Amino acid sequence: MHEKHLYEYAVIRVVPFVEREEFVNAGIILFSKRANFIRVYISLNEQRLCCFSADIDIEQIKINLASFEKIALRLNGSGHIGAMDLPSRFRWLTAVRSSVIQTSKTHSGICGDLEETAKRLFEEMVL
Repeated sequence: MHEKHLYEYAVIRVVPFVEREEFVNAGIILFSKRANFIRVYISLNEQRLCCFSADIDIEQIKINLASFEKIALRLNGSGHIGAMDLPSRFRWLTAVRSSVIQTSKTHSGICGDLEETAKRLFEEMVL
């Protein structure tokens, strides 16, 4: 019998005009405290994003999206937030904010394979 894991996830969104509340899903962040597991998958559909406006700064959005992975995985450049413990990093990354990069509400589930679940959610929600 495989161990079951409780997890939480959120969809990472790009909201070009916050006041219009329109968005493009650009990633997934999945976290399991007990398994000490976190994954971030990012894929920005630039063509879809440019449908909102031709003036969108795609390069800045890519930098901002990359910071999710840096912070989640404590990579170089993750700063003070990257130094926090894993649950705190996940909570910071999924906190409600009014900015171009936002996350959905967090959702929870139970699975046998966290990596497989993260990839499946990424394919379903983003790709």
